[in-house]
Parts: sequence; structure tokens; C-alpha cells
Amino acid sequence: MQDGRAPRVKNRAPAAVQITAEQLLREAQERQESQFKAPKQRVEDFEELHEYRGRKRREYEERIRRNRTSIRDWLKYAHWEASQNEFARSRSVFERSLDIDPRNVQIWLNYTEMELKSRNVQHARNLFDRAVTLLPRIDTIWYKYVYLEELLGNVAGARQVFERWMQWEPDDKAWQAYIKMEERYEEHDRASTIYERWIAVRPEPRVWVKWGKFEEERGRVDKAREVFQTALDFFGDDAEQIEKAQAVFGAFARMETRLKEYDRARVIYKFALERIPRSKSAGLYSSFSKFEKQHGTRNTLEATVLGKRRIQYEEELSQDRHNYDVWFDYARLEESAFNDVQIEGVTKAEEEEAMSRVREIYEQAISNVPPGREKRHWRRYIFLWLDYALWEEIEAKDYDRARQVYQTAISLVPHKQFTFAKLWLLYAKFEVRRLDLKAARKALGTAIGMCPKEALFKGYIDIEISLREFDNARTLYQKYIEYDPSNSAAWINFGDLEIQLQDFARARALFKLGISQSTLSMPELLWKKFIDFEIEEGERANARALYESLVNLSGHVKVWTSFALFESEPIPVPRDEREEEEEEDEEAEVKTVPGDPEKAREVFDRAYKDLKSKGLKSERVALLEVWKRFEEEHGTEEQVAKVEGMKPIVSKRRHVDPETGQTVEDWDLVFQDDEKESNPISFKFLQMAHAHAKKVAESKTQSDSGSGVLPGFAAAAAKETQPMQEDGGEDGSSGENE
Repeated sequence: MQDGRAPRVKNRAPAAVQITAEQLLREAQERQESQFKAPKQRVEDFEELHEYRGRKRREYEERIRRNRTSIRDWLKYAHWEASQNEFARSRSVFERSLDIDPRNVQIWLNYTEMELKSRNVQHARNLFDRAVTLLPRIDTIWYKYVYLEELLGNVAGARQVFERWMQWEPDDKAWQAYIKMEERYEEHDRASTIYERWIAVRPEPRVWVKWGKFEEERGRVDKAREVFQTALDFFGDDAEQIEKAQAVFGAFARMETRLKEYDRARVIYKFALERIPRSKSAGLYSSFSKFEKQHGTRNTLEATVLGKRRIQYEEELSQDRHNYDVWFDYARLEESAFNDVQIEGVTKAEEEEAMSRVREIYEQAISNVPPGREKRHWRRYIFLWLDYALWEEIEAKDYDRARQVYQTAISLVPHKQFTFAKLWLLYAKFEVRRLDLKAARKALGTAIGMCPKEALFKGYIDIEISLREFDNARTLYQKYIEYDPSNSAAWINFGDLEIQLQDFARARALFKLGISQSTLSMPELLWKKFIDFEIEEGERANARALYESLVNLSGHVKVWTSFALFESEPIPVPRDEREEEEEEDEEAEVKTVPGDPEKAREVFDRAYKDLKSKGLKSERVALLEVWKRFEEEHGTEEQVAKVEGMKPIVSKRRHVDPETGQTVEDWDLVFQDDEKESNPISFKFLQMAHAHAKKVAESKTQSDSGSGVLPGFAAAAAKETQPMQEDGGEDGSSGENE
């Protein structure tokens, strides 16, 4: 306990006698000390009574003298006098307190309550009259005054009090209380007159609705309709006033629905929804949709749902006018509504209205121009223009308006910073469909001159080819190549066009010019296309020359393998010979010139030596794989074995890392010809070791055959006739495993 910590409890076992919470509470209450109670004083005669009253009065007067503004002391004093049946003295105390604070509501209420408890009704009436005259804005006093008169059965007096109160134009609860009193005594005409006076004071929609509902409940439907119509005339045609009168429209329509006047209700709903902004009439639309689900047809229900979705889109756009995805959905909604109107075969006026609604949405959408000058901000926006133009052309059939939309969109885009090829091309195709080729060419020519772009060239060329204007297409290809001479696809497509036009000399010249460019994007595609063209033409010498140029230029293993396989494969005869044979027999098969496997082997050998001189080991392995498949197809077993013997082995080698200075182990490809040239002694040793490993492997099961034999050295060791010592073989095997 010296360090301030609680003592440690050693015995944690439960006590023999358990005490409940109920017992603890009971004992705590029993042991509480009794509170002090003032002694009771009994008065035996009038003398003691007068003495007691005088003492109490002196105490109260002393308190009031010390603090005259303490209303609590005044009220205690007055109630004490009333408890002694000294009502005159009590009135005197209340009057003295009112002299101090005549506008204190608490004093007036306690004063009137004292008079009523003592059954001094006339005094209470006089007090209420004084109070409401002095404090006309305190509703509590008025309510108590009216309640007193009605409780005494003085309905006329209560009505008179209400009339005095209504002159001060109180809040709605006071008017409602007056009306309910008249209803209790079945004075409905008086209640209707009170509603009319209430409307004159406070012409709010909920007051009109209460009046109309009151007239409906008393069975005067014509009067209720007159009330609602008067309300609608009062609010007028102003948008803001009509928006405030939504409750009146809704109540009017619900009343007509209850009376089973569904056509009237529908007209009311439509009248209101046509004049109230969509974004502010969600509640009215919800009521209309519920009405149509219960009493409408399929078409009216769809129109209601359509209006509800319009409100949703308006709410989303009110938060962000540049949310183009919402504009797209909104436009699709209006387009679908327009299509439905066309299918239903409605009047021309309704169709024009639906069309104008679609145009209005598109005009609102395109008016929200992106704030920045970055293309990523304009990508979604420009599609609004495109959809607008296509709708005008396809659905509305207004071609002049569609042309105007295209031209406005083109003038809006800042073409110096960026452009949209799709916009130019769609405009040009529109003009082509309108048979105005001059305008289409002018638009695309302007686009290429102002902001040349690959997509513009391609689209313009496709249009000219589809129109069979091949000279124009050639001119465009020339401009395209001048704009971007490094574009391999442009050269290839230009050459394909000349091939389709049967101008093979021009195509060959184009390909030659293309591969002679200093810089090309993906040049391998252009080289391949040129080589395939020469092969298709049956010009093996030209193709071979191209291969030679390409291997000198790149020296890639794929070029070498393609060159070698080209030498071994047949190609068609030259085109001149084919054309002569086709003139004689059109159905005859195209003759081919067989390949030369020997030349292919020479190419493989050149490729192997070239890759070896460059130190490209993985490329040599890939070449040998292709070479082996070639020999398996065209060569003999000895030739296959020769290629197999050229394959490398995977060996682990130790070397010193120049950066860290530590000895590290790496896996490496070891070719037998490389090893024979660099280390002839170790090569002989490894050759004998692998020959021995091969003999050991042959003696094992067929499933384990060749598992430890490395093919390159085994093939070379097979030519050796000298027997190998057993110790040396074991060393070689261990070295191999290492």
C-alpha cells in the first residue's frame, strides 16, 4: 500500500454468503437518514390565525420589498392569499404585480386561473378582455378566453372573441380553431366564409387545398371545383407561381380521381406538368405515374414513365452540365420517344413536338463546350455533334440542318491544337450520300491542308477508291507519303493498290523506293511485302537479291531462316508465262518452279557462320532447330546427324565477377566447334566422356535412354574407334554432371 497501489487479492474463491444487488440497495435505503421536515403548526383560535396571517404577510412583503421584480414571489403571495380565501387581497397582489410588469403573460394566466378556481367567471372574463386588449399577439390567452366562453355555452360570445382575434390576422392554427368550432356546431356556411377570409389573409396553396377538401367532405363538389379553379386563376401562368401551386394541382387531381372523373384528373396533371419545370416536379410526376398505373392505358403509362426519367436526367445535369454521358442517355431517351411517336402514327403536330424536343436536348447538350483546350476533354463532347448530325440525316430527314450541324462542329474545334478525323470523314461521307462530291473533296482537302493526319488520308483514299477514282487515290497516296515517308503501312497500301490495278512495274518501283528510305516504322513489314510480291511474280532472282540485301542490313536469324526456306520451296512461274497459259486454258493450275535444297543448305551454313562470328548463341540454337527440320524433310540421315552434332550443350561455368570480385557460377551454351577451336585438348576429353556416357545409357532401360548424353559431343564421339579407359570416362561423367 505504500506505493499507492491496491492490495493484491490472494484468495479469489467466492465467499460463503453471497450478497445480491437487491439486498445492497435495500440496505442502503434503510440506512438513509430521514430528511428534515418542518414542524406542523396548528391554529387553535382566531387570534392565532390573525397572528399567523400577519406574520406570513410581513414575510411576503419583506421579500417583495427586497426584490420587486421577482414575479415568483408575487405569485406565491397572491396564491397564498387565495388559499386563505382572501380573494380581494389576492386580486390586490395581482394588480400590484401587473403595475410592475403589465406584459408578463404568466401573471395574467395565474390571475385568470385564480378567478376561475374561485368560480368568479365574470372577473375572469374581464381579465381575459383586459389581457387580449393589452397582449393581442399572445395566442395562449385567446385560446383560454375562447375555451371559457364555449365551456359556458356562450357560442355567440366565443364567436365574437374569434372575430376580435381574426382582426389581428393570427397564424393558421387560430383560423383552423375557429373553423373547427363552427364545424362542431354544424355551421358549415360560416366555416366556408371563414375559409374565404383566411384565403384573403394568407393565400397559400395548403390553405386552398384545405378549403377544397372541406367543400368536398360536406358534399358540395361544384363548390370544391370552384375553389380549386379560383386557386389556379389566382396563381396564374407564371412559372414560379405555378411551381408553388403544385399542391393545389395534386389535390385537385386526387379529388377528381376520388370522384372517378379520370379524364378530368389526367387533364389537370398534364396541364400542371407542361408548365412546371421538370427538375422541380418530381412529386407531381410520381403522383401522375401512380395514377396512370391504376387508371391509364399502356401509352399513357409509358408517357408518364418517360417524364419521370426526364426529371432524373435533369437533376443529374443540374449538378454537372458537362457530364456528357448523361446527355447521351437523355438524347437516346428523347430519340426513342420520337420513334415511338412515329410508330403509333399520331398527328403531324405531335410528331413535330417530339422532334423539337429531341433537337432541344441536343442543342442544350452541345452548348456546354469543354472549358479546356485539351483533346481528352473534347472526345466525348464531339460525339454529341456527330449523333446530332446523324439523327437529323437519318431520322428527321432534314439534310440542310444536318449539313449545318457538321459545319458548325468543324468551325468550333480548334484545329491548330488538335482535330477529329472522324468528324471530317463523316461530313465528307454525308456529302457523298447527298451526291455532292465537290463539297466532300473540298472538306477533306481543307482538313488535310489544315491538320494532316493519318486517319484523314486513309479515309479520303477509301472514299476515292470506293468511287473508283484511282488517279485521285494515287495522288492522295503521294501526298500521304510526302507527309510521312517513314510509314511502312502507307507504302504497302500504295503498292497493293497498284497490284490491284495490274501495274506491277509501278508497284515494284514503289516498293524499291520504300525500302530505300533512311527511317521506317516497322521496316520488316515492307521488306516482307516486297519479297512476297516478287515471289508471287515468280521472280526468284529478284527475291534472292532482296534477301541478300536484307541479311546484309539486319542479319537477324528469322531473316536467315526465311531466306533458306525460300530457296527450298517452289514458287510460281513468271507472270508472263502464266498469262500465256491462262489465255490457252483459264482453268489450268498455275505451274511452279521447284526449289533447290542445296542452295538452302548453303544459306543455312552461311547463316550459322554469320551468327557464330557475332557470338549469338541463342540465335544459333534457333537456326539449328529450323535446319534440323529442313534436313528431316529434304535431307538424309547423315545430314540430320550432322546438324544434330552441331547443337550445343548446357554447361555450368565458374568465372570471377568483375564488379564484386567473387567467383560465380552461370549456365552457358557450349558449341563443339567453338570448344574445338578454343580448347582442343579439353574438347577431346569431353568427346570421349560423352561417348562412354552414351554406351552406358544404351545398356539401361529404354525410358532412361539418352538422359545424360549431350547430343553434340555424342555425335562427334561416335566417329572415334579407340576404346576409352574406364577411369577417364568416370571423370568425364562427373565433369558433365558438375
